[in-house]
Amino acid sequence: MTKYYLLPFRFTTIAGHEVLVNEVGDMLTAPMGTVKQIVMRTIDTSSDLYKSLVANFFLSEQRLPNLLDIYAERLAEKKRFLDDGTALHIFVLTLRCNQLCVYCQASSLEECVSHATMSHDSMRYAVQHLFKSRSKHLTMEFQGGEPTLEPKLLRYGIELAEEINQTEQRHMTYVLCTNCINLTEEVLQICEQYNVLISTSLDGPSWLHNKNRGKEDSYEKVVKGITKARERLGNDRVSALMTASENSLNFPKEIVDEYLSLGFTSIFLRALNPYGKASENNDWKLYTERFITFYKEAFEHILDINKQGQIMIEEFAAIILRKIITPWCTGFVDLQSPAGIVNSVLIYNYDGYMYASDESRMLAENKDYTFQIGKLEDQYESLVYSAKVKEWSKIWNNETLAGCSDCALQAYCGADPVRNHSTQGDLYGHRPTSLLCMKNKAIIEYLISLLIERKDEVIPIFKHWVIR
Repeated sequence: MTKYYLLPFRFTTIAGHEVLVNEVGDMLTAPMGTVKQIVMRTIDTSSDLYKSLVANFFLSEQRLPNLLDIYAERLAEKKRFLDDGTALHIFVLTLRCNQLCVYCQASSLEECVSHATMSHDSMRYAVQHLFKSRSKHLTMEFQGGEPTLEPKLLRYGIELAEEINQTEQRHMTYVLCTNCINLTEEVLQICEQYNVLISTSLDGPSWLHNKNRGKEDSYEKVVKGITKARERLGNDRVSALMTASENSLNFPKEIVDEYLSLGFTSIFLRALNPYGKASENNDWKLYTERFITFYKEAFEHILDINKQGQIMIEEFAAIILRKIITPWCTGFVDLQSPAGIVNSVLIYNYDGYMYASDESRMLAENKDYTFQIGKLEDQYESLVYSAKVKEWSKIWNNETLAGCSDCALQAYCGADPVRNHSTQGDLYGHRPTSLLCMKNKAIIEYLISLLIERKDEVIPIFKHWVIR
């Protein structure tokens, strides 16, 4: 009998198969009973299945596997974002906004207020902190409220970064998150001059979008803004994402078709997050269950569109599939372990404080300052290496969290102490009652079931999504 050793892996059952996932995220599907055969040493060591288990680092015929250095390098690659340093830096210019979104997660204020805008001093401190990160690739993302209401502050921040970068020589990316309603000549000129990407939001057909935004003419103005931005900057410089309100959940195909009709080749099917006005939802469990159904119906429609020869990418799935299919890490902060907070994203808020994540500053608008790191005028090192951040670091790895450590899908998910705190009252969280866990697990299992049951149909589509 061939002697072999078990390497670390986790397993579950999906679509009538056992799904095994090792430490580097390699997935292997096997007949039911395979794990028992492995453990009981009754597996046929001459079979192709056994050879696949050895070749893919589930089993080893030596106490120390051959090619252990390659295995170690692959594991390091999955965590490479930690070596790269914080790459995404979000600048919240103002809470002022020109819309009345029914689900506003940022607790935006009316356009006329005068006390909710970042000062030039805070912007200067924030840009200086930006370059303290060791990342060679830095993204300045401007948010609100509606950041286009502060064009002079937008220009000041970019020009200051450009000035410092003459010495620093980093690869800079600028992103303007806007509803596209206030794309004035001044704003477009800034975007054109500094190659700023436009990230906008569109919730679906006019009647749905207008209902979500609390304005009868919102859709018309947004589409007009998208058209103007494309004409000035190019189609590839404008992207959009939707947020699924409770009403949106009834119209998965209509939302996807709206994106297609407007010339978008991708859509991010995004659920509501429990912050700001959205936190007033009466039944989050029911919403989550409905969102999962909505997601699957929309996704099946997206697959049909791709099979007809048109490109339409679902971005959340593409991130997960990149983790499953490729050896690379992902920069998407919500699906990282260690968590994306601080490690991958920092927030420079209009109030003069640094926060651990976008959701962290949203909590602050409800007087919850748990994830407020400190004042922007403080030294960078005293902020990101503070005792507060060190405490968070004890619970931001899903490899060590109860309910995550033994989950077969761990490699494809992430840790989120901010969500745990906001929905469950403690940073550690409780996975069996976590609705975020419920949603992520359902979507990941669904994608894996497609890879098992409809492999020939979906693999060509999925490969295009992850290698584009």
